[in-house]
Amino acid sequence: MDLSGKHIVLGLTGGIACYKAAELCRALIKQGATVQVVMTEAAAQFITPVTMQALSNRPVFDSQWDAREHNNMPHINLSREADAILIAPCSADFMAKLLHGRADDLLSLMCLARPIESVPLIIAPAMNREMWAHPATQRNLAQLRADGTHVLGVGHGDQACGETGDGRMLEPDELLQEVVAFFQPKRLAGQHVVVTAGPTFEAIDPVRGITNLSSGKMGFAIARAAREAGAEVTLIAGPVALATPRGVQRVDVKSALDMHLASTEHAQSATVFISTAAVADWRPATAANHKLKKDGSGATPKLEFVENPDILADVAQTERAVRGDLYCVGFAAESHDLLAHATAKRLRKKVPLLVGNIGPATFGQDDNALLLIDAAGSTELPRNSKLHLARQLVAEIAKRLHATS
Repeated sequence: MDLSGKHIVLGLTGGIACYKAAELCRALIKQGATVQVVMTEAAAQFITPVTMQALSNRPVFDSQWDAREHNNMPHINLSREADAILIAPCSADFMAKLLHGRADDLLSLMCLARPIESVPLIIAPAMNREMWAHPATQRNLAQLRADGTHVLGVGHGDQACGETGDGRMLEPDELLQEVVAFFQPKRLAGQHVVVTAGPTFEAIDPVRGITNLSSGKMGFAIARAAREAGAEVTLIAGPVALATPRGVQRVDVKSALDMHLASTEHAQSATVFISTAAVADWRPATAANHKLKKDGSGATPKLEFVENPDILADVAQTERAVRGDLYCVGFAAESHDLLAHATAKRLRKKVPLLVGNIGPATFGQDDNALLLIDAAGSTELPRNSKLHLARQLVAEIAKRLHATS
């Protein structure tokens, strides 16, 4: 319930993307928000007020002359009640209205009358690719941002007109992530966070390899939480089938050597390095060029192993980390004696903060329990969703960063 207690005014302007607003409305409510829908006359050509009323469980407003309000001022009353006004879809025409302060319908009048300091305006543009790329639209976008409007990005793909390109409204789940992120405290604003996530895969032959049960969910949750907290985030992901969090730069790798190379490269510009990935400790000394086959004799292939580089220890010993310009956080996935093993690992890796968890109890799950270990001792974060724990961890990291700055 990331939006519990929030009241969102959801504005719809004319465009085929109005069909996505129905799912978005439901998604906002499922996350705890109350939603008041306000539609333009053009929006009602694409989706009916009856549909949006049924989904929001509130009467839809579509006229500035609506007499249902006791003072006949819905543009005042509706804006004063809102924690944010979200316009999705926001057409090119409506963006131009916002820019020039025009107020010839209820939605534009409400946006103009809203208290700017307390009621933020968020818009999700939706239009044809040529309209999106037009210099006038881009000028309007730049000025809206300068005026304090929070402008979300657009998607790329097939459009209703039959063309393909930029300008599609983001999907409802993407918009939900953006709205949730908007309300999260920006504890890591100005930071560049690099997160490693998932397992590595060490090849035996072209079709087999050594890996582990890590799903990458914890690392992906941390990447999302860091981005929500205002950081620039680079996510170095092993072989996992997870969607990239909104606004996160993703670098896909496969082996421990690949992850080591990517980590040392991206850590050079980072201020925080969080080593969440479950990296294989060893790899086969050589990988066969062809699939190893049974010959019926019962003989087994002889595999020799070599140790993989220690990514966290190597990054933690770089000049930037030693100097204090890079804050390193390690993870320890143990099967038993978590406190003892994680404490020893923190000292061995020479990192200020190490996060321990029981691997078999969390791999592939949506929840986890964490143990934070630093020089002062240990702190337990009780079992909860991985995203909730990720936000708690981000808050702890931010607190430590501020204490040392």
